[in-house]
Amino acid sequence: MSHDHSHAHHANRRRLLIAIGIVGAVFVVQVAGSLLSGSLALLADAGHMLSDVTGLIVALMATIVAARPPSDRQTFGYQRAEVFGALINGVILVVVAVSVTVGAIGRLVGGGDVHVQSTPMLIVAIIGLVANAVALLVLRPAASGSINMRGAYLEVLGDLVGSVAVIVAAVVIMLTGFMAADAIASLLIAALIVPRAFSLLRDVVRVLSESAPADTDVAEIRDHICGTKGVVAVHDVHVWAITSGAPVFTAHVVVEPQVFRSGKTGELLDELSGCLSAHFDVEHSTFQLEPAEHAAHEDELHR
Repeated sequence: MSHDHSHAHHANRRRLLIAIGIVGAVFVVQVAGSLLSGSLALLADAGHMLSDVTGLIVALMATIVAARPPSDRQTFGYQRAEVFGALINGVILVVVAVSVTVGAIGRLVGGGDVHVQSTPMLIVAIIGLVANAVALLVLRPAASGSINMRGAYLEVLGDLVGSVAVIVAAVVIMLTGFMAADAIASLLIAALIVPRAFSLLRDVVRVLSESAPADTDVAEIRDHICGTKGVVAVHDVHVWAITSGAPVFTAHVVVEPQVFRSGKTGELLDELSGCLSAHFDVEHSTFQLEPAEHAAHEDELHR
């Protein structure tokens, strides 16, 4: 299992390095294109690109730290560094959305003196669209297995949608001369960023507050354990996640006296941990086996 985690971290690191190179290059092109064309939407997309580069670098650093082995001080290792990386990404997305919104409203309220050159705006936006699509394909395989990689993926996805909005605005300006389309596209980019940012921050809060993972049915796990031969009851159940895709489970299991008398506690522990691994993808589980009289003694402490 540790080998699989190590391989995943190395693969994620390669994906992030490739994405950083792509997004960083497009950011420079977009800034130059924004200055040349006068497009706020292009500058907003460049600002989002800057947040992406920063977020991807943070994600890369978090991936490197998360790959460090456990120690006596960090007994679960450093996997939660990925969650803190995702937290920083979420905050960056919110800041960019607010900044873009303020700038767009200011331009709309300020009047129509701003002239936007649609041709360079369109060319640069198309370059951004293609580059974002490539970066998205690079990051997509790892987005479901890591909250940190999901944050990076969502940022690039937002850039791709932003590039589409800039392309549409450039075409509208080119065909109709409606300059406000640029600021409207900027507001659209901001509106698309906010839900993804809060979705990411919600997942971060769920992990940091040690809530049960959203896809984990604690009642179903409890039923599986109680259905194991030799098990009488289960209590003091705790399920949380160190990071996305790394759930942890602990429980006190009341067993029949025969289990202790026959010396089959080891077999029962293997069966319980195997059940959680096979049916619920929980690789780290801890069980305390108790006789009925001990469980009764703990009732006041574990409810």
